[in-house]
Amino acid sequence: MEAIELRAGMTFEKDGKLIKVLESNHHKPGKGNTLMQLKLYDVRAGSTVQTTMRPSEKITPAVLEKKSAQYLYEQDGTSFFMDTDTYEQYELPDESIEHERLYLLENAMVQIEFYGDEVIGITLPSTVDLKITETQPTIKGGSVTSGGKPATLETGLVVNVPEFIQTGEVIQINTATGTYQKRADK
Repeated sequence: MEAIELRAGMTFEKDGKLIKVLESNHHKPGKGNTLMQLKLYDVRAGSTVQTTMRPSEKITPAVLEKKSAQYLYEQDGTSFFMDTDTYEQYELPDESIEHERLYLLENAMVQIEFYGDEVIGITLPSTVDLKITETQPTIKGGSVTSGGKPATLETGLVVNVPEFIQTGEVIQINTATGTYQKRADK
């Protein structure tokens, strides 16, 4: 696999370290070759680093196993999850799932990621339903095709929504892109 294929949430091995991609962007400086700007999290050391890689640089994807689990709560910088079959609980430091926490509500179902016996992260469902806690009032004549307006959701995530969406509504969010999909089904 090459570095250009890296996306947020992917995990790979490099120099004996287990690395999770938090952010991945292509960058083309004025002169020179394209670079991958990456925000990486060292799973074992618990540290985050900003770095660049050549798009053609070879990487080794980590082989992960996944189990269904329920998000329980967050306390003192740690998020707690439970396997609903065995009732076994798992802990993850918040910085390892910084992006994913913006989509988590208590009792939400996720996939816990394991590297051998190590719990290293979570995989979110493709969409989640979240309630809008704050947005600008609807503008008369606002339509689906206008530019939209920012809305703050119950988890603190801010997304752009159409003008007709109001505070208190529940909307569906794409967890891969962090974008509004539609009003949630009632």
